[in-house]
Amino acid sequence: MEDDHDINTERRDGIVVFKIIKASVCSECGEELGKGRLLRVEQENALCMVCADLDHLAFLESGDAALTRRSKKYSGLSAVVVKFSRSRRRYERQGLLVEFDALERAEKECAGDEADRKGARERAAVIRERADQEYVARFAEEIRTRFPGCPADEAKSIAVHACGKYSSRVGRSAAAKAFDTNALHLAVRAHIRHVHTGYDKFLSKGWDRIEARQAVMRELEHILNKWTKP
Repeated sequence: MEDDHDINTERRDGIVVFKIIKASVCSECGEELGKGRLLRVEQENALCMVCADLDHLAFLESGDAALTRRSKKYSGLSAVVVKFSRSRRRYERQGLLVEFDALERAEKECAGDEADRKGARERAAVIRERADQEYVARFAEEIRTRFPGCPADEAKSIAVHACGKYSSRVGRSAAAKAFDTNALHLAVRAHIRHVHTGYDKFLSKGWDRIEARQAVMRELEHILNKWTKP
């Protein structure tokens, strides 16, 4: 195992089974376990699923919350499957081992109310989309308040770009969501730099980013000053 501390933390979930990232050997039967196989650690001994008495369980991959929840509910015995992520240096959940009958019962229930759950998901998506549109509109309004000389269409363009969903752009930061002046200022400056100066051309020619910024600084500040005035 890669990190005993992480193993002990995961044990709060009950039985933990590891999807191994390097070959191992079952300490009881001697079976060679290749990369991707499952094993359980019992008193510091690695056990294959047969020796661990877990080979009668079915693997349910993570991803379907309703199916996972119901399968675990109906399964008298279950185990959490985790895999060590070298990039994140931690164990991450891959799914569950559950009894076949429990999985079948859960699948039937999920199939029976899929239409209802789909409708609920769609309604939730509409609510999220509406809230996101309202946030972008508010972000644009705040830009116009602080930079009254900024054209309305450009304020909207800045807001849409800065607040792109699932991105790490400035508009998704906690400060931006509180409409912090500095966050708004950064978004406006970035827009001016890319749209109203030769900054991107300098970058395409191989200029260093700092060097390119310095080259367009005077032009950027000129436009920024214009936008600051009504």
